[in-house]
Amino acid sequence: MPDLSVIVITYNEEKNIEACLKSVQGLASEIYIVDSFSSDGTLSIAERYKAKVCRHEFKTHACQWQWALQHLPLQTEWVLALDADQRLSNELRDEICLFFNQNISDYDGIYINRRNYFFGKWIRYGGYYPKYMLKLFRRSKVFMDPSEYVDAHFYLNSGKVLCLKNDLIEENLKDDRLAVWIDKHKKYAKLQAREEYEVTCSGGRKWPVEPRMAGNPNERTLWLKKGWYASPRYLRAFIYFFYRFFIRLGFLDGFAGVIFHVLQGLWYRLLIDYYIGQIKRTS
Repeated sequence: MPDLSVIVITYNEEKNIEACLKSVQGLASEIYIVDSFSSDGTLSIAERYKAKVCRHEFKTHACQWQWALQHLPLQTEWVLALDADQRLSNELRDEICLFFNQNISDYDGIYINRRNYFFGKWIRYGGYYPKYMLKLFRRSKVFMDPSEYVDAHFYLNSGKVLCLKNDLIEENLKDDRLAVWIDKHKKYAKLQAREEYEVTCSGGRKWPVEPRMAGNPNERTLWLKKGWYASPRYLRAFIYFFYRFFIRLGFLDGFAGVIFHVLQGLWYRLLIDYYIGQIKRTS
């Protein structure tokens, strides 16, 4: 068994948590659930899988992860950080075991490729796959950026990274109706608008790592975000959707994929820009 701790962030995740925990069962030395006072069956499922439960008030994802890394009594240096709607494929699980048996001393952070599902459909096109995320790392080497309110990333202070070949599956079973997904993204859009407004109106952002087009996945993401912030509101959403849907072949994702790309790639971006305008008018 790898010398590894798994941490999962939860809030009312009874529809997702069992698949997540089942995928790491027997892989890690310990499993921690950091829960924001769930009122459903999340914690009873966690107890069945012998996970250790800590409760902490949720502010943002970045703050919750930073608290977990700083305050949990972890017994290992290596951490696998998962959201409740994420689970390891069998191939990824085997690859992680192989990594710990062969290469662990050479690296400080591991990027894992996310395979995202929307209403049962793998979103394979539109630039949405492959999508590498820093999910496995030495906890002494990482930090969070508290200014990231929605898409929180783990960043390495220093060290060598590796990208694994196999996939982390992300499928949120709580999004069982389109109205649920839309309501959730309305809340995300307000947070994303607040994040961008605070960053762009504070005299420029101090990036957690240097944005670089040719850098690691996090550095490339920040490079793209930097360009996005500098682009005209509303127009950028249409340009991005055209690129994603036509240039990156998002239309090949089928009916569910078309709905996803229109909503996530266009409607959501326009909504963020609308909320930014609201904030500016009332500030």
